[in-house]
Amino acid sequence: MVAPALVPAALAQGALAPTPRQTEGPYYPVRFPSDSDGDLLRNGLMRYVDGQPVWVEGRVTDTQGVPLAGGTVEIWQCDADGHYHHPGDGDKAAPAFQGFGRVVLGRDGRYRFRTIRPAPYAGRTPHIHFKVRLPDRELLTTQMYVAGDPGNANDFLWRRLTAAERAALTVPFSPSADGLRAEFALVVQA
Repeated sequence: MVAPALVPAALAQGALAPTPRQTEGPYYPVRFPSDSDGDLLRNGLMRYVDGQPVWVEGRVTDTQGVPLAGGTVEIWQCDADGHYHHPGDGDKAAPAFQGFGRVVLGRDGRYRFRTIRPAPYAGRTPHIHFKVRLPDRELLTTQMYVAGDPGNANDFLWRRLTAAERAALTVPFSPSADGLRAEFALVVQA
């Protein structure tokens, strides 16, 4: 049993604020790669060695704090040189970088991806795109930003966020024994 003082105020009041929505952007995959798992540093037999490795993980819940078991989380991002695997970005993306990943949420609503610290590209601060789905519908599309990145203040999408939305979408990338780690909680209206 959890002591009442340890229960987050939002849960005690019965509702968590949904994660702010953001645009899918122009680079959502047209075709999904044959390797679409949670390790973006391996694409088939190729291993991606550029960029700074990071574990991006978190938990997906509904606004009542109930884990979204059985849903999926997708991420997509550019490689360390700022290129996406997408026809709109040409054939410039590194073949060894998977660029897109998808994981199924466990009973606890947790997800985990191995990728790189996002890189900037022309006009955008470092970010990772996220999509949360149930089998029959899409629940959320958003973007995660790097806390303290100097490019945030110049990014047209980040600047449009309120202070509360920035706090929800901007996370620290902290050192750990096996590289950087970023924890990104997602709250959806299921």
